[in-house]
Amino acid sequence: MPTAHVFIATSLDGFIARPDGDIDWLLQRDDPSEDHGYSDFIADKDVIVMGRGSYEKVRTFDTWFYDRPVVVVSEQLADSPVPEVLRGKLRFSSLAPKDLMTELASQGVQRVYVDGGQVVQSFLRDGLVTDMVITTVPVLIGSGRPLFGGLGRDVDLQLVSSRSFPSGLVQSTYRLVP
Repeated sequence: MPTAHVFIATSLDGFIARPDGDIDWLLQRDDPSEDHGYSDFIADKDVIVMGRGSYEKVRTFDTWFYDRPVVVVSEQLADSPVPEVLRGKLRFSSLAPKDLMTELASQGVQRVYVDGGQVVQSFLRDGLVTDMVITTVPVLIGSGRPLFGGLGRDVDLQLVSSRSFPSGLVQSTYRLVP
């Protein structure tokens, strides 16, 4: 079975986006001179799995940033055609996390980057996440889309490392304890 890995940013109050999906608070803190470790993180991942909300947000950008296959998990989009500009770069799927991971395993996939609040939550509920890199942005946005929601059980974590950046961002890496 492939392993699932999370790399995501949250506001200090735990939100990954505003209620409408806006991430302006995150983009304002983007400092191209700071390497937050994404290049190292993504280097050994075979596939990116994201939710519809993340997909719709990245589609608003001028550039498609991903250099490996993307699977968008969405019942709503599952039967939709892939936009012409993204053919061969992504596909839609309505599979549950465990079924998707089984399918990816049959394709030789070993390491999966999981992105998006709902998708991260569903992979956590199914016990599929191996580790998480969570970057906390020093801003309180008051409401929005939470990174973590109802999980049904406690998820024990072990802190692997933590570091801060000149911009004030704090990044912690956690391994899930089986």
